[in-house]
Amino acid sequence: MSDDEQLYQVAVRYYEDGETQEQIAHALHLTRWKVGRMLAEAREAGIVRIEVLHPRSRVRSLEQAIKERYGLRDAVVVSVDGDPEQVRDRVGAAGADHLMEMRPAPRLIGVSWGRTLDRLAEALTRGWATGVHVVQINGALSRSSQPTSAHSMASMIAHRGGGTATLLAAPAILQQQSTRAVLESDRAVADVLALATRADLFLYSPGGMGSDSVLVDSGQIDADDLARLARAGAVGDVLGRFIDARGQIVDPDLDGRTLGLSLDVLRSATTSVALVSGAAKRAVCRAVVSSGLCDVLITDDQNARHLLEAA
Repeated sequence: MSDDEQLYQVAVRYYEDGETQEQIAHALHLTRWKVGRMLAEAREAGIVRIEVLHPRSRVRSLEQAIKERYGLRDAVVVSVDGDPEQVRDRVGAAGADHLMEMRPAPRLIGVSWGRTLDRLAEALTRGWATGVHVVQINGALSRSSQPTSAHSMASMIAHRGGGTATLLAAPAILQQQSTRAVLESDRAVADVLALATRADLFLYSPGGMGSDSVLVDSGQIDADDLARLARAGAVGDVLGRFIDARGQIVDPDLDGRTLGLSLDVLRSATTSVALVSGAAKRAVCRAVVSSGLCDVLITDDQNARHLLEAA
């Protein structure tokens, strides 16, 4: 084995396989001091390159590849290495950065709700815009004892942008289609939805099919509903509407009981931004970008790589 080959073997064991210097020394009949010296030599020789990334660091190569592959207007991919909460924090912060960097700033923003959007709202700085108007684009009232954060999230985005919020005081999913029809014909709801269709920018985070679904937590559906939808081919929800891998509605009856904008509004929007974080949302992430439900994607590098591998 040449010196370079041995340096490579030591580097792989340490940096990729996670072995300790002591384990490597024992396996290769070396001293621990020798292994440490070889790791330093591997860096000097360029065999190992160590890159220190800021938590909000963007992976430009993945952004460009995703834009080209899926025909997106823009993509923001952040490098992450942590538990799901940390990933959600970083994607939410990246969404806030993207929103604050938009010029001109959007005047009317249509927002859905969810944990990632909560993180986005918290990451916005006061004065990020002036006179922004935020409107909810689907129902958000909880049907359980656990309230949602939807109204406070929308209000925070508006408040930090020096503006106002128009809230939709209704659940996302109703028991009867007739109830949804009555609510949407009521002026209090109809005016909000009419305003929402005129938004300059739509901002949402699709939901996955896991047990931590915010729709389950808020009592909109239960775990049995989620299992039934999964068997029908659902990969997640967008604005409370469950879609398959092609971005098509999987349950017309449930969709008929869902209050809010239709997915066609997102597809025809000037700007529709989807924030997707974590491995549990890989399938719905691909469905969203491949079916025209967003033209801007903000996600983590693992999701981005999965999108390119799946393509």
